[in-house]
Amino acid sequence: MNNIDIKKIVENLIETFLYAGKISIELRNQGLTKEIKSDNTPVSNGDLEVNKIITKKILSLTPDILIISEETSENKSKNNLENFWLIDPIDGTYDYINDLEEFTINAGLIINKKPVAGLIYAPAKERMFYSYGKDNAYEIINGKHLKLDCSKNFDKNNIKFVSYSNNIKPEIKKIHEKLKVKEFVRMKSSLKFCVIASGEFDGYVAEPRACEWDIAAGHAILKHAGGDITDFDGNEILYGKKEFKNPSLILKSKNIL
Repeated sequence: MNNIDIKKIVENLIETFLYAGKISIELRNQGLTKEIKSDNTPVSNGDLEVNKIITKKILSLTPDILIISEETSENKSKNNLENFWLIDPIDGTYDYINDLEEFTINAGLIINKKPVAGLIYAPAKERMFYSYGKDNAYEIINGKHLKLDCSKNFDKNNIKFVSYSNNIKPEIKKIHEKLKVKEFVRMKSSLKFCVIASGEFDGYVAEPRACEWDIAAGHAILKHAGGDITDFDGNEILYGKKEFKNPSLILKSKNIL
């Protein structure tokens, strides 16, 4: 896999992500068709169309790398994968189908079980993030590609986290206290990773939940912006695990010890 140009691949995907976001909004404005999947989570025609757009472009760029997408069964039964894409075409489908703003489009490239590139677009917020290596994480603002630095705006006296819920569990509360978190704000999609990477928030804690395609792109972006991601025991997060299940997670700005 050393012969692929990760920077070029990511840069060639940006326009596709922006286009897929535009289509996702257009389909929502027209009225989405929705159904409930076997895991009791919702899916819409918008999820499936975005998946088609992103997958087609990725296949054209890296035809020899497998794609694992939340919305297809293809390749999900494969074990011991080392090099592959993880796609979540719409993370935050509830927000998407209910005219809310935090849903995101996601793709993360995994090489040797580690995230080496990520793209996340939040169409309703018009925020596009991407990364392709250490110190190479960016947000596009007004056409400019601005480097992300998770340590920006850090205030040790007012450490702010994002949270999956307004009602945090005792184990998470314990970690918040240990890290001296002063306040937290609920945020449901992978946008959590991006607002930590940009320095707007300082971290996030989650018990084991969701799957690898929910976090791969955000993991790359935050890591490349200088952040740190481990499980509760401080272990590195690797990909290609059984059923692509996530362990516990602690996301931190590099300022937090």
